[in-house]
Amino acid sequence: MDTILKATSLNKSFGPIHALFDANLSINRGEVVALIGDNGAGKSTLIKILSGVFSPDSGSLQINGTAVNLRRYSVRKARSLGVETVYQERSLGEKQPLWRNVFVGRHLRNPLGFIRVKKEKEMTLAMLRNSIGLKGVGISADALVGTLSGGERQGLAISRAMHFNAGLTILDEPTTALAVGEVGRVLNFVRSIAEKGNSALFISHNLHHVHEVADRFVFVNRGTIVHQCTRAEMSVAALFDKLEQLSMAPLTPDEQR
Repeated sequence: MDTILKATSLNKSFGPIHALFDANLSINRGEVVALIGDNGAGKSTLIKILSGVFSPDSGSLQINGTAVNLRRYSVRKARSLGVETVYQERSLGEKQPLWRNVFVGRHLRNPLGFIRVKKEKEMTLAMLRNSIGLKGVGISADALVGTLSGGERQGLAISRAMHFNAGLTILDEPTTALAVGEVGRVLNFVRSIAEKGNSALFISHNLHHVHEVADRFVFVNRGTIVHQCTRAEMSVAALFDKLEQLSMAPLTPDEQR
């Protein structure tokens, strides 16, 4: 299969805390991978390394088969390589209009360097209507993000990643605190990423949502990736059992020190 991302032996410490230990992860094109683990398991540290927020202490990363210089890897570099991250409630500026949120940091400019505001508004309006499904007469690209529901905001953030053709979209708890109908809409967005031939790394504590959209499950425990399996190999009940089993595992001698 075509591997879009491959992380090998990633390590990250914060002082005496070893947050990530020898983590290995690969994601194939057209695949939704779920990252599963309790709070403090190392999920956030891993996705922040993959998205360019943190630099690992050691290890390597390949994107589309090309080795990444992790010393120069950043959020901007990750985006340029097709890696977008959607954080719960932190991906959009609530007091900014929708069109500015879509093109922030990547504005369309004319030959003189001025922002092509009209074009950006037109493209944002098309995104709202075609991707998110907002078809009301009063829908405007000038509306503030704060006027959207939680599901609509997540949909806008995911649609933005899809608009810029992200090969890999990292979704950090995208369904938390959403109404039932909005959850369904966001999960449909996640499915559409893979349907278009791109990939997603899905992080959620809701194992029902995880099982519904992910092709493969990757379990993280105490900073290490400890188990992987496909959806066909594990039911929702088995996901809960596996997570509970990991949380009750005894500490290693190193962890006891």
